[in-house]
Amino acid sequence: MLNENVHRRLNILTGEWILVSSQRTKRPWQGQVEKASIEVRNQYEAECYLCPGNKRSSGEINTEYDSTFVFTNDFSALNLKTPEDSVNEKGLIVAKSEKGTCRVVCFSPRHDLTIAEMEVDEIKNIVKAWKSEYLTLGSKEEINYVQIFENKGQVMGCSNPHPHGQIWAQETIPVEPFKEQSKQHDYYEKNRTSLLSDYLKLETEKKERIVYENDGFVLLVPFWAVWPFETMIIPRRHVQNLNQLTEEDISHFADILKAVTVKYDNIFNTSFPYSAGIHQSPTDGLSHSEWHMHMHFYPPLLRSATIKKFMVGYEMLANPQRDITAEMSAKILRDASLVHYRSKK
Repeated sequence: MLNENVHRRLNILTGEWILVSSQRTKRPWQGQVEKASIEVRNQYEAECYLCPGNKRSSGEINTEYDSTFVFTNDFSALNLKTPEDSVNEKGLIVAKSEKGTCRVVCFSPRHDLTIAEMEVDEIKNIVKAWKSEYLTLGSKEEINYVQIFENKGQVMGCSNPHPHGQIWAQETIPVEPFKEQSKQHDYYEKNRTSLLSDYLKLETEKKERIVYENDGFVLLVPFWAVWPFETMIIPRRHVQNLNQLTEEDISHFADILKAVTVKYDNIFNTSFPYSAGIHQSPTDGLSHSEWHMHMHFYPPLLRSATIKKFMVGYEMLANPQRDITAEMSAKILRDASLVHYRSKK
């Protein structure tokens, strides 16, 4: 009966609540599949600062890369040379300097691709680049957290359609991973098992919110999902970070990244925008047995390729709310084809 009435769901990773107006899901699904406005892009663009061999605004020349390519962001939001400084006026005006660095990861030399249209072997190279950067950046004395993420699509603030993501590495643990660390730590101290391992057991038994799975990873819509088609990728093994992934794990991770991005595109026959990122253990030298690596996908589209969900009003001033239940969005994603709509003849 709970799912038929207005109720709140707890995000066990952050301790925050979401309001679910589930009675609205009694309306028939009216997801509008619009004719996709296919933007034709070339494999190489002479004016693109991310394409191989091109000059960036800094004057640096990209290598003639043929796989993934990683470089330090020319407009980095963080700097390893930031001088130490702080302000604390009676605990009311507080600030502290922050050191760090920002990296750009070009997923492919081809300007016209997204992860959804790449081959699994090509996606494996992306995962390997993430793993290498996590290890290299995390080994720096000044770096205690490495945040890997991708903003896909103009609606998510992506300024260049060339397939790429970012890595911000910094002194302190950012707000969202810090909240997750706290909840995972409390759970591990009490149960001596990881929070997401036990959650994943429940989800794989129920099957209601599972979208896709392979031998290494599970893709699901979290019980507490906020965004209409929000998903999360969880490793079956309790691993704290990318550095613990084996070659087989990397293959399984690439496979499930392909699956989720293809399914997204196929819902509305459009290149589905999202922000996605990996949450994993800090690089502060501690073991962090409580951490269970996972990847969040936060896409804004709601009922068509042009209708988006906005976090406004009640959601900005009170707490998040959703109409379509996590179970319904999981079914829509589960039913979406694993063959990309552009591949259909």
